[in-house]
Amino acid sequence: MMTPVTAEAAGDMAAPAPALAYPDTARDNIVDPQFGVDVADPYRWLEDDVRVNPKVAAWVAAQNRVTDAYLGTLPGRDAFARRMTELYNYERFGLPRRAGTRYFYTRNDGLQPQSVLYVREGLKGEGRVLIDPNGWAKDGATALAEWVPSDDGRHLLYSVQDGGTDWRIVRVKDVATGQDLPDEIRWVKFSALDWAKDGSGFYYSRFPAPKAGEAFQSLNENHAVYFHSLGTPQDADRLIHATPGQPELSNRAVVSDDGKYLLVTGSTGTDERYSLTLYRTGKAGTKPKLLVGDYENNWEYVTNSGTRFTFLTNKGAPRQRLVSMDIRQPGVLTELVGEEEGTLVGASRVGDRIILSYLGDAKSEARMVALDGRRVANINLADIGSASGFGGKSTDAETFYAFSSYARPTTIYRLDTVTGQTEIFAEPKLTFKPADFTVEQRFYTSKDGTEVPMFLVMKKGLDRTKGSPTILYGYGGFNVSMTPAFSPTRLAWVDKGGVLAIANLRGGGEYGKAWHDAGRLDKKQNVFDDFVAAGEYLIAEGITGKGQLAIEGGSNGGLLVAAVTNQRPDLFAAALPAVGVMDMLRFDRFTAGRYWTDDYGFPSKEADFRNLLAYSPYHNIRDGKAYPAVLVTTADTDDRVVPGHSFKYAAALQHARTGGKPHLIRIETRAGHGSGKPTDKIIAEAADKYAFAARWTGLDVK
Repeated sequence: MMTPVTAEAAGDMAAPAPALAYPDTARDNIVDPQFGVDVADPYRWLEDDVRVNPKVAAWVAAQNRVTDAYLGTLPGRDAFARRMTELYNYERFGLPRRAGTRYFYTRNDGLQPQSVLYVREGLKGEGRVLIDPNGWAKDGATALAEWVPSDDGRHLLYSVQDGGTDWRIVRVKDVATGQDLPDEIRWVKFSALDWAKDGSGFYYSRFPAPKAGEAFQSLNENHAVYFHSLGTPQDADRLIHATPGQPELSNRAVVSDDGKYLLVTGSTGTDERYSLTLYRTGKAGTKPKLLVGDYENNWEYVTNSGTRFTFLTNKGAPRQRLVSMDIRQPGVLTELVGEEEGTLVGASRVGDRIILSYLGDAKSEARMVALDGRRVANINLADIGSASGFGGKSTDAETFYAFSSYARPTTIYRLDTVTGQTEIFAEPKLTFKPADFTVEQRFYTSKDGTEVPMFLVMKKGLDRTKGSPTILYGYGGFNVSMTPAFSPTRLAWVDKGGVLAIANLRGGGEYGKAWHDAGRLDKKQNVFDDFVAAGEYLIAEGITGKGQLAIEGGSNGGLLVAAVTNQRPDLFAAALPAVGVMDMLRFDRFTAGRYWTDDYGFPSKEADFRNLLAYSPYHNIRDGKAYPAVLVTTADTDDRVVPGHSFKYAAALQHARTGGKPHLIRIETRAGHGSGKPTDKIIAEAADKYAFAARWTGLDVK
């Protein structure tokens, strides 16, 4: 049975579209009493894994048939796909890593599903293919994930990601021969990978093997650090650090620059609030030393000289500072670089320099200091944009960094830390001119008077005397900063005459800990208010017009889009929530969801429950209100934000009386939360989303 609905809202002046018929979704009579509130959950059966429950698989297939049929009618779909393909078709390089005399880097010739890993003998040597993941799966959905060469460059530690899952299979390759060693490690997730300095093995973190059929939904608990000796089976790996009394902890390990210590960072969630436990390497049986145990602050290891360790921390500095600590006197800090107006977001040692990365109003800045914190020089960046990288070792005199902006693809630079000279390592040849686009930064006022920055990207010469169809993008959570970055799919929207707006909402890390704190837990509504205020500003300033504004966000940003659609359905013409957290009362019951309580709170605690219930997208759909057109996107194998979130939300939206505009869900196969997705799937999904947005904002796509 199908539920009919027209694809037009009352008063829409566009030509009528064919009537839609949504699949009939079974409703159960599940009601959970919580703190005196009866919470209905009629679509709980949609939480089941599509690979396990054939009823859910049939629902997914039925929804995709309806969505595919509708998307096939959109006139801009093919035009977007063509332009995105053209914009993606350029040579792309990843950041090089030096190990011994060898340089390792990734390269994509343009439209390859996955980037290929190359190795050079010397900086100017000829690149040789070391790993080409494009032959690993027919659909291109098996990816090379993390990779780390041993210090001497003889071996490469790498991980395989299949179908977008967060699980990793870790393997080792002999670099000279290109052959894999027999070593293979499974059930690795959220792990650092670091070699012992002598190359005899490596440290990693993993979870216990899940029960059969539960790998992609069961909670991730009892994360532990192991050491694997090359040439031995996984069951012989040595347990280094475990916390059975605190199964919720995540534990990640890094080897110190001198190789004498292993530093294990423990965390309870997504907040940068850590413990630090130190082990001596090469001395089996030595007791660990607890350096920090309060889980109150960020601690990022930068370098050490003997027993004096340097850390980036927000202890006593919400926008972070650089300090040193003698491990013989834990807790006694010496400030090397104090807190500044910009937010210190990264620090790495290269030779006898430390490179500091800052955000100033969400734009990258960088400088070099001596090991004692004395200022050496600023690093001149190309434009308003984002710089990343700056990795290296204490024995290096060079580092590499990537720079990009909204209209400027990534260029890789080599920096000599002795001379301060910068040269281009790899620069893409483009099929467009960055000068054809403009990027500007605006500041607008949110509901409570807070000034919030926002980037605007548009084509140069765009008629700004009347509003233009606009996509407003946001995230607003988990201390994640929305910095300028190049996206061929978003640039295609701008190239076709649309405006792209990216709001730097509270909850992110653009202005340090205080900015993050102002957008989480009982302050989460500030994020939604900031996003609504951004939309109102765009309309008030004439950048866009009423009926021309679409909103987009993924993951926590998918929650954002769905929540503000519930709160202000009148403000938006279209909404594109991707892989969103939609059921705020059950998010902590699946895979990595328990980590998110740092930002969201605990559904099991009454104050948090009432706050979560107030904005949970699944529970706050407003029956009887006209909604914008909505295209939900997710993937059937997402094991970060399990797809049941999006399934339940879409079913509830289709069931409610929310006007005649389409409320559809697009469900990708063999794709996860986003990482590892092949190029063709990225283009296909983006073309669908932006053609949908163009249809409902009035963008004429040719």
